[in-house]
Amino acid sequence: MKIILRILALSVIGTTAYAANFRTVVIDPGHGGHDNGGQWGQVYEKHLALDTATRLESNLKKMGYQTVMTRRSDYFITLPQRVSTANRYKNAIFVSIHYNYTWKEHVSGLETFYYNSEGQRLAQLVQKSLVRHTRTVDRNAKFARFYVIRNTKLPSILVEGGFVSNEAERTRMKSAWFRESIARGIAEGIQRYRRSY
Repeated sequence: MKIILRILALSVIGTTAYAANFRTVVIDPGHGGHDNGGQWGQVYEKHLALDTATRLESNLKKMGYQTVMTRRSDYFITLPQRVSTANRYKNAIFVSIHYNYTWKEHVSGLETFYYNSEGQRLAQLVQKSLVRHTRTVDRNAKFARFYVIRNTKLPSILVEGGFVSNEAERTRMKSAWFRESIARGIAEGIQRYRRSY
């Protein structure tokens, strides 16, 4: 029993140190290529996600982080490929960027998803920073079983930066300042996560 408890304790300590010492952020712009993601008229989630991811990369580099992008232009990559890219890095966290869609056009707001306890901690801090920077509806940090956050071995989150299907949010996300606010909110949340250790 003592041996088992010692192993569990070392595991927890290892996870905490792992989370605290990351130097790299793997950024995953959702969709791409033939996969448009959420769409309304000429507004495509894949384009919004890539632009936001590029802005996030710029913000993180200014903070001293190393970054890895799962895609840098409008082409399709599979979910297993995204996960495989992330899992090559040990001292890293994973951030997948998306924009939401629903047939209920009145629904709006930002939300950040996680799968495990380390992801939850990261998601909560990113979500708070996102809402602070964008001053939009807070749909909270939530548990989900999305493939990319379930299968990465890193602390992982999936950010939904508003609803393409909501007219007011769609107008905002078409503006560079809003996408920059999303990027800065994510970057600030990542910084707070690191400093929390």
